[in-house]
Amino acid sequence: MTTDPTAPPAWKRDVTVFLTGQTVSLLGSMLVQYAVMWHLTLTTRSGTVMMWSIVFGMLPQAFVSVFGGVWADRHNRKLLIMGSDTCIALVTLGLALLMTSGVEDLWVIYAALAVRSAFAGIQTPAVSALVPQIVPQPQLLRINGLNQSIQSGMMLLAPVLAAALYASFDLVAVFFVDVATALVGVGLLLLVPVPTLARPTGDGGAPPSYVGDLAAGVRYIAGHGTVRWLMVLFGVTLVLVGAPSYLTPLMVARTFGDEVWKLTANEIFWSVGMMGGGVAMAVLGPRVRRRMVLVVASVLVAGVLTAGLGLSGNMWVFFTLGLGIGVAFSTMSAPSMTILQETVEPEMQGRVFGFVGIVMTVAMPASMVVFGPLADRFSVQSLLVVAGVLLVAFVAGLLAVPTARRSLGQVARAPDVAPDVAPDGAPDGAPDGAPEGAPAAVAHDHPPGEEDNRRTGP
Repeated sequence: MTTDPTAPPAWKRDVTVFLTGQTVSLLGSMLVQYAVMWHLTLTTRSGTVMMWSIVFGMLPQAFVSVFGGVWADRHNRKLLIMGSDTCIALVTLGLALLMTSGVEDLWVIYAALAVRSAFAGIQTPAVSALVPQIVPQPQLLRINGLNQSIQSGMMLLAPVLAAALYASFDLVAVFFVDVATALVGVGLLLLVPVPTLARPTGDGGAPPSYVGDLAAGVRYIAGHGTVRWLMVLFGVTLVLVGAPSYLTPLMVARTFGDEVWKLTANEIFWSVGMMGGGVAMAVLGPRVRRRMVLVVASVLVAGVLTAGLGLSGNMWVFFTLGLGIGVAFSTMSAPSMTILQETVEPEMQGRVFGFVGIVMTVAMPASMVVFGPLADRFSVQSLLVVAGVLLVAFVAGLLAVPTARRSLGQVARAPDVAPDVAPDGAPDGAPDGAPEGAPAAVAHDHPPGEEDNRRTGP
C-alpha cells in the first residue's frame, strides 16, 4: 500500500488485526448458517420450516439495526462489536448445550437464530462506521475492496468446511467452532485502539435522547441527496439482481440438469466473480477517480448480464455471465460503501449504516416473496430477463431526475477533487441538507459487517 503522511503510524497493523479478527468471526457465523440450513432441510424437509428460519434469522436484524445505528453513534463502536460478538457466542454456546442434553425442538433453534440476528443488527452498523476511524481516507476504497474479496472467499470456503464438520461430527460441533471463532475475533479487536467519538450536545448541554438521535438520522438521510439516492440505487439493485440470483440454481436444474456438480459450479462462478471484483478494488482502489460513475456503470452491467442469464442457452455461457454479475456487484458495493464513509459525518455514520443494514436485510427477502412464487408460474429465464430490463430502465430513469443526477454528481470524483455542482441547491462543498460550510467529504484521523447477503441462508 502507498504511504499516507497524514495517516497514523500503526494504521496498517490496526487494519490487519481488525480484518483478521472479523474474518475469523465471519467464518464461524457462516459455518452456523450453512449447518443450520442443512440440518433443518435434512431433518424436516419442510418449506415452511425453512421459511420460518429465514424470518427469524433476518427480520430481527432489520428491526434492531434502527437502534443499533443510534448506539453506534452514541457509544464506543469497538465495545459494541465486542459485546455483540460475545453475546452471539454465549447464545450459540447455550444452544449447543441444550442440544447436547437432548433438547432439539424447533423453537429452540428459531429463538437462537432470532437472538443472533438481533445482535447482528447492533454489530453490523458499528463495524461499517468503525472502518473510517482506523483507515486513512485515501485507502478506504482499497480496504473495502479487500474486505469484499475476503467475504466472497469465505463464501467459497465456508460450505466446504461446514459440510466436513456436519458430516464428520454433528450440528453441535459446528456451534462450538463458532463460539471459538467469535472469541478469537473479540480478542483480536481488543488489540485495536478505537476512540469514542465526541458527541454534540443539545440544549442545556445534555445529549439528545435516543428518539431524538433516531429522528435526526431520518432527517439527515431524507435531506442528504447523495445518501438518499445512493441508498435507493443500492436497494433497487438488491431487489432486481439479488433475488433473481437465488433462482439461478433452479434454472440450472430445470434447463441444464440437476447434477450436483452443475449446481456447485454455479455457486463457485458467482463467488469467484465477487471475490475477483473485490480484489480489483483492493488493488486499483486509490486510482479510481470517478467512483459514482463506476457504481452506476456496475449497476447497468449487472442489469444487462442478468437479462443475458435469461437469454443464455449454453451452460458455460450462463456460468460466465454469473461470474460477471459477481464482479459487477463487488465493483458497485465497495465504492458505494466508501462514498458513504467519506461523505457522511463521523457522528452520523452509525445511524446511516443502520438504515443501510435495513435496506440490505429487507430488500432481498421481500423481493423473494415476489420472485419466488412467480418462478412456479413462469420460467426463470423470463423472470431474469424482466429483472435485468427493469434494472437498466430504473437507472436510466434515475439519471433523468435532475436532483438525483446532481446529488450523485456531488461525489462523482474522489474527495480530493472539488465538486463543481452542489446537490439540490445546497451550498458548494456542503452535503445536501447539511449546514453551510460543512465539508462534502470528511477526512478521518485514525483507529468492515454482515457478509454479503447473497446466499447466506438463515
